Amino acid sequence: MRQVNVVGASPFSPSSRVIQTLQAPPDVAPTSVTVRTASETSLRLRWVPLPDSQYNGNPESVGYRVRYRRADLQAPALAHVLGDRLERECTLEELEEWTEYELQVQAFNAVGAGPWSEAVRGRTRESVPSAAPENVSAVAVSSTQILLTWASVPEQDQNGLILGYKILFRAKDLDPEPGSHVVRGNQTQSALLAGLRKFTLYELQVLAFTRIGNGVPSTPLVLERTKDDAPGPPVRLVFPEVRLTAVRIVWQPPEQPNGIILGYQIAYRLASSSPNTFTTVEVGATVRQFTATELAPESAYIFRLSAKTRQGWGQPLEATVITTEKRERPAPPRELLVPQAEVTARSLRLQWVPGSDGASPIRYFTVQVRELPTGPWQTYSSSVSHEATACAVERLRPFTSYKLRLKATNDIGDSDFSAETEAVTTLQDVPGEPPSCVSVTPHTTSSVLIQWQPPRDGSLNGLLQGYRIYYRELEAEAAEPKTLRTPSALRTELPAHGSFRTVNSSSAVTTYELMHLKKYQRYEVALTAYNIIGESPATVPVEVFVGEAAPAMAPQHVQVNPLTASQLEVTWDPPPPESQNGNVQGYKVYYWEADSPNDTEKMKVLFLPETVVKLKNLTSHTQYLVSISAFNAAGDGPRSDPRQGRTHQAAPGSPSFLAFSEITSTTLNVSWGEPAAANGILQGYRVVYEPLAPVQGVSKVVTVDVTGNGRRWLKVRDLTKGVTYFFRVQARTIAYGPELLANVTAGPAEGSPGSPRDVLVTKSASELTLQWAKGSAGRAPTTGYIIEARPSDEGLWDMFVKDIPRSATSYTISLDRLRPGVTYEFRVVAVNQMGYGEPSSPSTTVSAQADAPFYAEWWFLLVLALSCLVAVLLAAFALVLRGQSRRYRSCGTGKGLSHAEESVTLDNGGFAALELNSRHLSVKNTFSKKNGTRSPPRPSPGGLHYSDEDICNKYNGAVLAESMNLQEKSVDASESEGTDSESEDAPPPHSFVNHYLSDPTYCGSWKRRAPGGRAAPHRYEAVAAAEGPPLHTVVTTQSAVFAPAGLGARTPLTGFSSFV
Repeated sequence: MRQVNVVGASPFSPSSRVIQTLQAPPDVAPTSVTVRTASETSLRLRWVPLPDSQYNGNPESVGYRVRYRRADLQAPALAHVLGDRLERECTLEELEEWTEYELQVQAFNAVGAGPWSEAVRGRTRESVPSAAPENVSAVAVSSTQILLTWASVPEQDQNGLILGYKILFRAKDLDPEPGSHVVRGNQTQSALLAGLRKFTLYELQVLAFTRIGNGVPSTPLVLERTKDDAPGPPVRLVFPEVRLTAVRIVWQPPEQPNGIILGYQIAYRLASSSPNTFTTVEVGATVRQFTATELAPESAYIFRLSAKTRQGWGQPLEATVITTEKRERPAPPRELLVPQAEVTARSLRLQWVPGSDGASPIRYFTVQVRELPTGPWQTYSSSVSHEATACAVERLRPFTSYKLRLKATNDIGDSDFSAETEAVTTLQDVPGEPPSCVSVTPHTTSSVLIQWQPPRDGSLNGLLQGYRIYYRELEAEAAEPKTLRTPSALRTELPAHGSFRTVNSSSAVTTYELMHLKKYQRYEVALTAYNIIGESPATVPVEVFVGEAAPAMAPQHVQVNPLTASQLEVTWDPPPPESQNGNVQGYKVYYWEADSPNDTEKMKVLFLPETVVKLKNLTSHTQYLVSISAFNAAGDGPRSDPRQGRTHQAAPGSPSFLAFSEITSTTLNVSWGEPAAANGILQGYRVVYEPLAPVQGVSKVVTVDVTGNGRRWLKVRDLTKGVTYFFRVQARTIAYGPELLANVTAGPAEGSPGSPRDVLVTKSASELTLQWAKGSAGRAPTTGYIIEARPSDEGLWDMFVKDIPRSATSYTISLDRLRPGVTYEFRVVAVNQMGYGEPSSPSTTVSAQADAPFYAEWWFLLVLALSCLVAVLLAAFALVLRGQSRRYRSCGTGKGLSHAEESVTLDNGGFAALELNSRHLSVKNTFSKKNGTRSPPRPSPGGLHYSDEDICNKYNGAVLAESMNLQEKSVDASESEGTDSESEDAPPPHSFVNHYLSDPTYCGSWKRRAPGGRAAPHRYEAVAAAEGPPLHTVVTTQSAVFAPAGLGARTPLTGFSSFV
């Protein structure tokens, strides 16, 4: 504040502390209050909520109160309270039908209530009568007529204008469905039912109906029987026994007794006698057969059978029989025909020609009908007159195909069934049911959208042509209509397969927009289905108010973005302006979890101008679907297509359980369940365990991380006997979640068996056997054993074998289960219901490697293989030498080589060749040693390759002269060209090389090389330093023979060194 004088104003003082005014009741009432009819028993009230500035208190305490009462009664008003400050409408249920109500609404907060709004009036819709006509009575007037009378429905239960009454009647135990008789108008309260069955007990009810539908039938049922009359004829008359002088007749009571049967009369005469000369016999009402005797043989007799009530004898049944013993079953009827002119929607006429009667008159026919395509044969009638050649078949379904067949029956029995008729299709009829699930909603300010589902296929009774929509303008709600205009005042027709606009995803729902209606008027709409024959009954009229329409389109461009692990942000654009149908007041945001939409759907209401909302308190790492609708004063518009959004991951919940199993003195299995709330992708688990008290002064904490979600167990092997351990398990996504805690004590368990004794291990070549003696059983019988093993490379005991039967005292283990090079110790533990007992003493150490015999050792196998190889080589060498010596002896006599210088050329298909320079072929002196080059090794006899294709006696000097050019080397060669060993002038007389050169067999097997043959690419050259003729040096190795290239030279053949 500040002070002011004549001079001027002072500066403002410092501001005071914050002052909160007290709350007060709201000053104003809600505005724009409107009421609309919701149904026959409900009204919908709407208003504009108070703005925040008019709450006058804590917004969380603001709510609304609605009061209502019947306008025609001064009864106390009823109230309905809504605690949400954002509520803008409510539906008042359980009101009386066709009743006008007065309604008001007020706002309130924690301090008090504000003023009431202006009163508005609304009337519930007209409905069906909620009570039946009173004082229903019935009296039989004749054998076919009953007169009914009743009183009107009480006024408070009429629920609309009574348009008439319906009488429901049904022959008790005979008719499956009741028939109906309609009495139009509310002035007549009696009706005469005619055309009823004679002497039949009927169940009768009366109900009133309005334009909405039928009311409640009267109760209890009124029972009344029509009066009796003369009976109909007996049925199924047969003569099962016919002799030459006697016949026995059997019958059944009339299908229409029309009273109480008092007896039967049998009259018979010869067919050739006078019509009035009947012999008559009367029998009692319970008699069903009669035997006529003293008849003439081979004669025809006419029998007449009639029944009697108190009204007299009824119509007789006449049959003819011949007194003969030559009878047989009849032939089936033939030429069955259904004339198309006799076919209607629910009946047809079957015609036939009777077959042979088998010398016994036909007594009746049986007609059977089958509905196509898969229906069974059903008997329509088994008492068709024997004189009939046609039969009317009724109670058929419209537009349905049938086949029929027929059989005849005489005194001997039934004939076979006749051939089936051709398929016969009944005609179409009007649809039996109207469309269903009809809804009418405002679409724009001058149109409504009508939706429905087609009638059931079984009720179409033909090919559906389309639908007819009947609509009319209703009078003002406050004025009760005195007269009703015809519903067909306005009508539009739709083709059945027209271009309907689909509003939702169901293909079975058809829609139509009814346009150009008057604004701010109430309309009533009804539908019928029609085919080529006519229309179905109309649906119950549906009322709609035109002028206020909900938005026609959903909000646009909906986007869902994750903010945190529990929040999503949703943004959107308003519906297009042309589809808003007025001012959009706000939006409804629907959201639910994608995996469980029915259980998790929630809705949040927002008022303008917000087009963004944050959805909070959501589940972490969960896929959500979000849909938005706009609303105005008329209601909610359509929802947008769902959009997906997933919240971020968060730390998971604790594992669902923690369990321990197979607890021994040093090991156990710990397992756990997946968290109920994963809150993300589970990356693994962490298991931490430690003893509750230090063990030998040490408290060791062990932490084990288990990767992935597939494995949710851990084997713990480093426990101490009898020590209690504290286990903690937690799951991990992007972070670790809360821990699940549990304690467990290492074995042996209390009451468990004692340790087995005398454990002995016996080892063989492929397995080992453990033997033991049973220990004490403990508090419960032993149920089995386990074997624990401790390998030398780990040093920890672990369960090796389990589920050993309790009767066993030994167990065999294959050595394949043990790791090579590792020694093992074993011990045995007994098990009972209490748990795992004390382990036995460890066994002696056993090696995992089997004791193999010496013949299985690798060194023995190697020596054996080498020995076999040497033996094979020696045998082969001996055979070769023996064969060559025999050839040498046979070819050496009378044959020799010329001492002239000759040249030998080997040719093998164009391969390298060899030239021999001297018949002596000094091996050592012909290899020159230059620049320290070492001579190639000598050939091995085992590598010889030769051919026996030319025998030695074909060898001659002429051939050699053509193929060999022998040049003798000078013996005076320089010593510098000697070999590595001492100089030799000539090879020994019987050297290895001379042996082969002197044998013509091998010389003859060398084939000439083609002139100009190409030399091998690999050559070894040695050049002599002495004077004289050029030397052709030959170098021999194990794989090739190399010769220097020169005039007429030949490159040696690969592999030739094997025998040179």
